[in-house]
Amino acid sequence: MPCNLGVRARLQLVTRIAAVFGAVGLAGSGNTFAAAGQHTIDGPRSTITIHVFKSGLFRAFADNHLIQAPVAEGSIDESAVPHVDLVIEAQRLHVLDPSLSPKDREQVQARMLGAEVLDAARFPQIRFHSTAVEQLEGDHWLVHGTLNLHGQTRPVTVKVTRENGRYVGWTTLRQTDFAITPVSVAGGTVKVKDDISIEFDIVATEP
Repeated sequence: MPCNLGVRARLQLVTRIAAVFGAVGLAGSGNTFAAAGQHTIDGPRSTITIHVFKSGLFRAFADNHLIQAPVAEGSIDESAVPHVDLVIEAQRLHVLDPSLSPKDREQVQARMLGAEVLDAARFPQIRFHSTAVEQLEGDHWLVHGTLNLHGQTRPVTVKVTRENGRYVGWTTLRQTDFAITPVSVAGGTVKVKDDISIEFDIVATEP
């Protein structure tokens, strides 16, 4: 049966079809990181916590370390090609270690920031830049990126979940991958493990 639609009728039909496909596309757009837009990371409301664990023959007499790393600046881009950037000032890393005396905590802090570990005077910033965001299911992602730490840049994969508007997750790193030798004392009978665990709770502002 031949189609005798006029020009205006054809335009209306095309518009309707486009609207239908547009609605379907929006309904299936769950692969985006979140709603479209670029957000600034809210540093004061965001937290990064680093867990450093003990090892060695006399590890029972040593302490695990709990370190807080404030976010200096960063952004989350939730466009069609989402990405994340954040910056940490190395000098602002803070040893919490509630079981230590103030004096011992200060010694751990000084050693962490000194040339033996972070060498914060030479390498003042720690930077993460995402290269790909892979959705697992729902509000769960793997964020692939690069971490620049202690003058070294290495690939890192972070597991991320969105909970109540916050991005939470964790990853693990090896200190030796970033040219850091795990601290060892008492002839190696007390030392920290090479692997460290990093947890984060990131809050982003509205675009």
